[in-house]
Amino acid sequence: MERGAGSVDVPEAEGLAAAELPDAGEDHELVRGAQQGDEAAFEALVRRHEQRAWRVARNLVPNDEDAQDLAQEAFVRVFKNIGSFDFAYPFTTWLYRIVTNLAIDHLRRRRPATSTSALESDEGDWDLSDPGAASPSDEIEGREVAAEVRDVLASLAPHFQSVLVLRELEGLPCTEIAKIVGATHVTVRWRLHRGRKLFQEEWERRVRVRDAGGLGEAGGRGQRLDARDVENES
Repeated sequence: MERGAGSVDVPEAEGLAAAELPDAGEDHELVRGAQQGDEAAFEALVRRHEQRAWRVARNLVPNDEDAQDLAQEAFVRVFKNIGSFDFAYPFTTWLYRIVTNLAIDHLRRRRPATSTSALESDEGDWDLSDPGAASPSDEIEGREVAAEVRDVLASLAPHFQSVLVLRELEGLPCTEIAKIVGATHVTVRWRLHRGRKLFQEEWERRVRVRDAGGLGEAGGRGQRLDARDVENES
């Protein structure tokens, strides 16, 4: 999808296209080895995927330490449940689902589900865009924009946040995301549509606050997610 001049550019280092995922066949061989008690095979799985697991968690939780804890817990669960792995799916799908569920549980324990708007209309731009801002022109500005993107994502309810991270930052297709989050393809599409709209509204609100000289008030003004948003997703 093409983005306009005012789009929010998420740094490439934050995501990995699905095409770059490790070979599923090799992962399955390592899983089979781990199921037979081969410690080296399990360690190889961890090495192949630990950075990816950390990155998915880090794009959902607010700091590196929490992300590291969640990634480690994910591999503990992989180890405990390796015998029940379903070879009909890639190992990455299973791992993503474990990490995402752990991160969502973590977010729900930390704060109630919040969002920035409860408009009934779902019409709007499907890009994470900032119409009034220019694209980052240097490394410092790029880091600032990436931090702002993280902050805005963190203001969304976990079920919106998770699909946006998996789609916008990890580059996964909706069919794969549906398997990871345990929802239908249609529900994932709705969450993406609604999540992008809420992201856009919060981004624009922050721009207006800064333009009005109220930078210190940029956080904490998001409204609680309207019940309609939760009901409609099912």
